Amino acid sequence: MNDQKKHNPSQPFPHLGPERVLNLVEKAIDSRCTNLCRQLSSYINRVFEIETADGRGLVVKFYRPGRWSKNALLDEHEFLLELDHQEIPVIPPMMLSNGETLGSYGNLFFSVFPRCGGRSSDEFSEEQWLEIGRLLARCHAVGAVHASRDRIQMLPDHSTAEQVRFILESGVIGHEQVASRFSSLCREFIDEITPLFQGVTVSRIHGDCHFSNIIYRPGESFYIIDFDDMAMGPPVQDLWMLLPGTPRESLLEIDFFLEGYETFHHFDRRSFRLIEPLRGMRFLHYIAWLTHQYIADGSAPIITGFGSAEYWETEIADLEDQLKRIRKGDGELANLI
Repeated sequence: MNDQKKHNPSQPFPHLGPERVLNLVEKAIDSRCTNLCRQLSSYINRVFEIETADGRGLVVKFYRPGRWSKNALLDEHEFLLELDHQEIPVIPPMMLSNGETLGSYGNLFFSVFPRCGGRSSDEFSEEQWLEIGRLLARCHAVGAVHASRDRIQMLPDHSTAEQVRFILESGVIGHEQVASRFSSLCREFIDEITPLFQGVTVSRIHGDCHFSNIIYRPGESFYIIDFDDMAMGPPVQDLWMLLPGTPRESLLEIDFFLEGYETFHHFDRRSFRLIEPLRGMRFLHYIAWLTHQYIADGSAPIITGFGSAEYWETEIADLEDQLKRIRKGDGELANLI
């Protein structure tokens, strides 16, 4: 039985048919397009592949209203442009005819990017771990130059506390008793890990650095893509999702990563203790992400049974297990700290 509270989902996007998309882009870039307009997979935004009359491949992204402020989107674009200026392999937004990287249509913001194909990998060789270390170090060195204006701070008493509040107030937990258990566990989790983040330096990071967001182009270096979840956070956040297992199971990969990383930027090895807390924070971030989608669209198709009693039992059990792992110190790597 599904225990989600019934509500009427909003319609966040107006009709974005090919003609409208092409007209908006032609005006924004002051260039004619062909009739190619292929919608690409995206759970949050609306993304289309298009082509200019002179054969340039482009990707236009319409951002979901209410998910990011204009300043937050400009934070992402500014970071990408700074990285590109330092010849770091990213895909920056194009400057539009309005002199900005953001166009608008009604309550929608959109941006246009050059199309850049590539393949992702589910594991790296030793040499590639060195390259990934160098790539992320250069990104983080640029990210440390100044703070963002309107991006979340990836800290338990900031972003995680706000995400928990949003989940509880959204009504997606249909049973009061389950909501109470979830709320109590989240408070316990946040109270447990918050002291570990004291004194931790946060800076602009990618924030969602997993294998699908690092692509390889033959004859070129790795590219890091999709900065939608850019945040102010500890740099170790951009490492842990790439590891093939727990920190203790990934000592060789970490060693090669650090060798490459510290060629260009200092890595605070004390931050290894944050990997398991960050993993738990990711659980809650993902639930909040699904909740946003459910409220906007009336469903969260990426997860079957989202909001059901079984779903919440599983999530609560997973978070309890993660809290136990943190208390055991599974994220500690004394030989590397």
